Amino acid sequence: MSVLIYGDTERSPALRHELPLAIGDAFLYLETGERRAVLTHALEEARIAQAAPDLERLLEDDLGRDRLIAEGRPRAEVEAELCVRAVAALGIREAIVPPEFPLGLADRLRAAGVTLTPDESMFVERRRRKSPAEMAGIRRASTAALAAMGEAATMLRVAVVDGDVLLLEGEVLTAEAVRARIREVCANAGAPAPADIMVKPMGPDAAIGHESGAGPLPAHAPIEIDLWPRDERSGCWSDMTRAFVRGEISDPIAAIHAQVLDAHERACAAIRPGVTGIALYNLACEVFEAAGHPTQRTKAPGETLREGFYFALGHGVGLEVHEPPILGPGDPRALVAGDVLAVEPGTVVVAVGGTRVEDLLLVTEDGSENLTGSFPYALVP
Repeated sequence: MSVLIYGDTERSPALRHELPLAIGDAFLYLETGERRAVLTHALEEARIAQAAPDLERLLEDDLGRDRLIAEGRPRAEVEAELCVRAVAALGIREAIVPPEFPLGLADRLRAAGVTLTPDESMFVERRRRKSPAEMAGIRRASTAALAAMGEAATMLRVAVVDGDVLLLEGEVLTAEAVRARIREVCANAGAPAPADIMVKPMGPDAAIGHESGAGPLPAHAPIEIDLWPRDERSGCWSDMTRAFVRGEISDPIAAIHAQVLDAHERACAAIRPGVTGIALYNLACEVFEAAGHPTQRTKAPGETLREGFYFALGHGVGLEVHEPPILGPGDPRALVAGDVLAVEPGTVVVAVGGTRVEDLLLVTEDGSENLTGSFPYALVP
């Protein structure tokens, strides 16, 4: 079956996987048999040839672009007609496309007699085994993540405890200040981090979920730092989390953190090809359930958890920061060598608080490699 992808490589991971180059304008990728090609123009031809010399380059001018413009056709119509001609030039009559393939272009191709079949799973499976260039990008992003986490831990470590708040150089230390420094370190390493990375208190009644955190950071309470920088060259991500307490660590928080580390260690140790994400998730659930925490396995049907181990164990990472496989209920697929996984167990007790840790692991032929595990897990920053 042939393949068609239309989009730009900044927003289409399926397309970026085929052409490892940042191109902001949409274009068409074509694949049939042994032939792989892109529809492009002189502005991008040389860059594409350098980044992917095996790709054929179908030039718009060769397919009659000037004549279509001279006929007075709107730009969108010219682009669609050129796509139809490119597909015909490669003799494609049936093709698999990603679910996000543009509807208007799909209608145009179908009107020209081309059968299109959306199939998300095929494109997901292609991307699970990372290319060498993608893996190099993930490693660079992980190096940036480690450096940024180290800088955040240093800020907390040198901060002075002043009652229930932290002071750094005489000023109240805020989530915004730590976040800004993390982003500066990541950007300097060539892997910028988004504005919504998490620097948030996780003490009693803390906000759960993807709350980024704001305002003064507390003393004597867990502070969760979750950062996910993106390598500029490859477009690939990393993802890691640590929890810190600057000040006194209560016995309940110490116990919760020990459970989190136990779940993390058990899950990471079990990672290898053939193991399912559900099996890894179940290992973590066993730890938390034994300690009396609710999980998605123990909750009532339809119940929404807002404490305990209320989320999945993790997810794939690559050209998207959240991509398959999902390590949790609803995803039965087995791991394959080349998967990159964020493993992030955590638990919350509303009256006490909670902690979470997260590492990025590459699934190898006989186990796994932890890309961020060199960073300490201790609550003391």
